[in-house]
Amino acid sequence: MKMTIKMPRVGDTVDEVYLVQWNKAVGDVVSVGDSLMQVETDKASVEVPSPVAGKIVEIFFKDGDEIKTGEPIAICESE
Repeated sequence: MKMTIKMPRVGDTVDEVYLVQWNKAVGDVVSVGDSLMQVETDKASVEVPSPVAGKIVEIFFKDGDEIKTGEPIAICESE
């Protein structure tokens, strides 16, 4: 089953972040809690954990992109 991973809220007043780098790539298998990517807010650098387990089949953003809270960031397929 395919699941959409959305950008979680990383702070009470943060509505958008900048993608510093992906820690996973298409084809990688992830577990719940694995670090998917590192993002930056106006105040901090934050690791974004995976909310699901499975294989990443699609990624929607590249390094340097701005991502709003709640936007789809990737598709993961459960095994």
